[in-house]
Amino acid sequence: MDNQQRRLVVYTGNLAYSVRKGIVEIDRSLAGLSWLILVHAPAKSVRQICRSQWRNLRRNGWRWLPYQLADIWQRLRPAGNPVVPPAPGHEFAASALAARPNVRVLHVADIHGSEALAAVRDFAPHVGLSLAAPILRRALFALPTAGTINLHKGKVPDYRGMPPAFWELWNGEDAVGCTVHWVDDKLDTGEVAAAAVVEREKHSSLRGLQLRLDEVGVELMRDVVGEIVAGRRPATPQPAGGRTYRKPTLAQVAALRRKLAATDVVRESLAGRLAKAAFSVAACRSWQLGAYALLPPRITVLLYHRVTDSVRDNLSVGIEQFERQMSLLRQHCRVISLAEVLACRTIPRSSKPLVCVTFDDGYLDNYVNAVPSLLRHQVPAAFFVATGIVNSDQRFAHDIRRGNPPLPVMQWEHLRQMRAAGFTIGSHTVSHIDCASEPAEVVWDELCRSLSDLRRELAVQDCVFAYPYGGRQHMTAERLDLVRQAGYVGCLSAYGGSNLRCVDAFNVVRRGINWEFSDRAFLLQCVGLT
Repeated sequence: MDNQQRRLVVYTGNLAYSVRKGIVEIDRSLAGLSWLILVHAPAKSVRQICRSQWRNLRRNGWRWLPYQLADIWQRLRPAGNPVVPPAPGHEFAASALAARPNVRVLHVADIHGSEALAAVRDFAPHVGLSLAAPILRRALFALPTAGTINLHKGKVPDYRGMPPAFWELWNGEDAVGCTVHWVDDKLDTGEVAAAAVVEREKHSSLRGLQLRLDEVGVELMRDVVGEIVAGRRPATPQPAGGRTYRKPTLAQVAALRRKLAATDVVRESLAGRLAKAAFSVAACRSWQLGAYALLPPRITVLLYHRVTDSVRDNLSVGIEQFERQMSLLRQHCRVISLAEVLACRTIPRSSKPLVCVTFDDGYLDNYVNAVPSLLRHQVPAAFFVATGIVNSDQRFAHDIRRGNPPLPVMQWEHLRQMRAAGFTIGSHTVSHIDCASEPAEVVWDELCRSLSDLRRELAVQDCVFAYPYGGRQHMTAERLDLVRQAGYVGCLSAYGGSNLRCVDAFNVVRRGINWEFSDRAFLLQCVGLT
């Protein structure tokens, strides 16, 4: 194949995580690519900044002032704790992308200026990718020989413009769209190369849907680029009509937030929530001010089951909520892997809470919704799966008792990808049995078969076990001996608490997290004072 067909130029105004991930995933899927990434980074004069601020103040009113203050705070806030490669997702960092030998990143003051145009002409790309780019002019988007495709996180022609998912929710749509289309002289009107939809769930939030669209967009662009590099040009004309939207005002954003909040389940009074928030702030602040040096050192292992917006129960957290929690972990805690936990016989003192993330059961939403946020924030995690339910139509007994509809579970291919990304995969028996109540021979069989499944399918060697249900009453000393004899290197419970002073590899305690935890309550769990 002609090498020119493997030269790609990216036009962007924001080399954000989703843009970087999309580039890396395409580069992984196709061998021999060469990249020029053109970043539009204009330098604004004081006069331009003042005019922009005045326009936004007139358009948004008083809401613009706290919005800007929050934005300044985010920009000035110290970066999260450093991550030591190879943490999951490290390959998507800006530094890792720039370090790729086949990638050149060029920041320009004007993406349509002479420097940018000359760089693209010299590179002679086959196809252009518009990813979070400003509106492109023909002089630029027509330079690649095959043309330029744009990732638009909206359904065309009905939802041209911006921002992703907002106007669909505003209009009460049941789904949001994602489209890859060819760039032409108008906004989002070019022929469609590929499209997909994300269904709106009962408790979907704007940010939660945007996170889903990020992942769908990565997949669509990867597939379309593969088609183009192979010499094909997928293109379907858009239907007539449609509508173009612009950025909403802050008043509209607040109105949508209120509309979505009206459907949320609230189980606690405002006074109760405020009291818990105050206690959490006091506890976390006391830890920062030196309580960590006075109290026994500890490691908190968090336990999740599902990340979904379809339900709100004691086994689930929301998609946006989980994303925030992973951001809070990276900002306020020292996140460690399960291997580090098990190796830590004597727990060191740390000015930042030591926290590990784990999941039980093996629901598909772990792969679809949790893994993307873990990768985004470079958070290591361990997933304990019932190996007989993986790749099957079987259901968990606790779902049947709750009257839940059949819930999709992960396949072995999902687990292989997760293990390749750096996540730990462990055993949760074969069929999610209660180890304390089943006969010893049944427990032994499940322990051995689950271990064999993980070694056969995933080449897991040092395998950790998390026993189903996780209560004190669900494990006995005799059954724990069977866990050791079967060849497991550790055992995790789920009855609460933090690991104090030292770690017993065969009695690692965990704290369950569900949708009822506010951000402050979540951080309080991470500190492990309650």
